[in-house]
Amino acid sequence: MNYFDAVAHRRLLREYPLRAGFTDDVARRPREELRALQNQRFLRVLRRAWQVPFYRRRWTEAGVRPRDVRSLDDVSRLPAYTKVDLMRSIEAAPPFGDYHGMDGAPGLPVVVQTTSGTTGQPQPLFYGPRSREMQNLLLARAYYFQGLRDADRVHSVYGHGMVNGGHYVRETFLHFTGALFFSAGTGAETRSTTQVELMRRFGATVIVGFVDYVRHLAEVAREMGLDPRRDLGIRMISGHLGRESRESLSHAWGGAQVFDWYGVGDTGVIAAEGPDQQGLYVMEDAHHVDLVDPDAHTVVPDGDIGNVCVTVLFKDDIFPVVRFDTNDLSAFEPTPSPLELGLRRLRGFLGRSDNMVKLRGINVYPTAVGELLQAQPETTGEFLCRVERIQGRDEMTVLIETRAPAERHPDIAGDYRALFRRKLGVEVGVELTGPGALISLTGIESRQKPARLQDLRASSD
Repeated sequence: MNYFDAVAHRRLLREYPLRAGFTDDVARRPREELRALQNQRFLRVLRRAWQVPFYRRRWTEAGVRPRDVRSLDDVSRLPAYTKVDLMRSIEAAPPFGDYHGMDGAPGLPVVVQTTSGTTGQPQPLFYGPRSREMQNLLLARAYYFQGLRDADRVHSVYGHGMVNGGHYVRETFLHFTGALFFSAGTGAETRSTTQVELMRRFGATVIVGFVDYVRHLAEVAREMGLDPRRDLGIRMISGHLGRESRESLSHAWGGAQVFDWYGVGDTGVIAAEGPDQQGLYVMEDAHHVDLVDPDAHTVVPDGDIGNVCVTVLFKDDIFPVVRFDTNDLSAFEPTPSPLELGLRRLRGFLGRSDNMVKLRGINVYPTAVGELLQAQPETTGEFLCRVERIQGRDEMTVLIETRAPAERHPDIAGDYRALFRRKLGVEVGVELTGPGALISLTGIESRQKPARLQDLRASSD
């Protein structure tokens, strides 16, 4: 059996429709009907997960038996897992661990990619043909929901190699949209100046990718003497905003509409903004999402911040995902949908619970630092939080790129220190550098996601 013979695309599109089939049907179904559909799909995934050694071992050790989980209402009885548990599985059973379930699906083609390794060692990711195409379909659904047109010319800055992002997005556009797709990759794959020139030459109308680099490309365009509004004409950007300023990114690209979506390599897209831009709608026909307290591991109320814990309701072939705690922080939006849709909405990516630094009892997230810098006109938007242990105390210094002349650096640094003290509630150091000085530390030109935290505490003890 080859990859394409293993996928019934027309059936997938009937079960998980795009465009009006999503906005006018799936997204408007009564909660009871949607819950019944989720439960049906959850039980199928659960049966498959019990066949996978990773889950069988963890659940049995937690005292859970198959008859203890009879519906989605019982899902919290299953212990959540994190990437740490997957990496331990790999250490115990190299090179792939025992969480993929390939032994239980002999002869089925398998796609293998990895995570970017931003938060540690790259993790192998496994996809069966059906679940891979499902992820592609759902991302196409998200892009159309945000306003993609088949006449668009899409410039992608997602990375390739072993990481999943670039391949995933390329498959999405080729398999499920009519848009013309240009796979530029990161700055290490196609130089930033070349990317800007390609956008101009080929008439790109949409950019997709991580917005740190998308913002950087606007800066590069201006350095090349181009006006993004007049010379490039980008109308839409779809990426991963997190706590980035939508307004400043839109302004950098001449007024382009900016849309957010959220997902991880294990799951594919989980939630995406729509035209209202009032939260990210969870694809609830395909995912069940809880938000859990990072310490107590209990489900938090709507409106409270917690770790995104997801169960994928279509991964019943290779690598089932049941209660994956991503360590990504978000919150459910409790207000009604402006579009009158019935799907729950996330407030987007609010940071990582495992990337938090505690300074004098205050929790500080690099994403919050970046958010504060968005409104500062002297900066290029590039920064790095450096944490060291000095005389027995954790200290943070924020390295910031600025366009301001060197003689103004002392005054600007003082202003930023006061800003951080006022907004973060704790004193941090500030060092100013010129444009481009942090590229080697953040990897903005070469990494899928730039580094924003440099933790030197182990070397400074």
